[in-house]
Amino acid sequence: MRGAKPESAIEQAIERDGVIAKGERIVVACSGGADSVALAAALAAVRVPMQLELTLAYVHHGTRESAWQDECVTLRIGATFGLPVAVLPLAPADRDEAALRDERYAALARLAAERGATAVATAHHREDQSETVLLALFRGAGPEGLAGMRPRRPLAPGLDLARPLLNIGAEELRAYAHAHALPYAVDPTNADASLRRNAVREALVALRPLFPGIDAAIARAAELTGEDLEGTGRAGLRRQVRLALGEQEGLRDVDFAHVEAAVRAMERGSSGRFFMKPGVELRIERGNIT
Repeated sequence: MRGAKPESAIEQAIERDGVIAKGERIVVACSGGADSVALAAALAAVRVPMQLELTLAYVHHGTRESAWQDECVTLRIGATFGLPVAVLPLAPADRDEAALRDERYAALARLAAERGATAVATAHHREDQSETVLLALFRGAGPEGLAGMRPRRPLAPGLDLARPLLNIGAEELRAYAHAHALPYAVDPTNADASLRRNAVREALVALRPLFPGIDAAIARAAELTGEDLEGTGRAGLRRQVRLALGEQEGLRDVDFAHVEAAVRAMERGSSGRFFMKPGVELRIERGNIT
């Protein structure tokens, strides 16, 4: 029965969160690593109920000799789930990480155009979001940088970049791959501390025991910043709650979960009493703060 196993939570999140829409044709970027293997497997698991058409794509950067092993893993995953696989070679050359990323996305966009796809899906996860936000902070970025990676954004005309795993942890993705006995490759460049992202990754490893939930907190801050920038309806409701609490000097030390409970009630047009913290209560009637 679907949903009876813990690992099915990843599949349920993809179906529920709406980053991938029903009936889409998707190019799945698969590097052969645990994260992208888990993404490919989870999308394959939901392709029938979501009516998805999937193509796996491996971008061969030509920067290290072991890349053929990653390509073999991707081909194996495609064969396991009966999915077509496209190998996209890049011309060998000395390029920095940013240039490689731009060329990778350009190659994926060309394939998506050929296949009539509406989105390219990547396996960026919660820890990737933490690294992205901190790197933006260290650069002195403004709100757009601190919003981190968005779950879905335009990549090319008529094509989006979709990240359906941003709220999933890397350990959960590895556990998913193990639960399904799926092979995956390990990128040796992840151990190169001279790369800024890897250095930030190592710092986060040291911080997590001291700050449990740090990745979820960073992801939440990025999500809130992004929604504020986009001017979403939920962002507007959050402002109403904060203003109402601020008028009574009750905003300090209010747990985020309590604010979100009130916001969800306002979205539904519900009524009720919501306790923000000891001595502070918010009353909502038919979706309005009273």
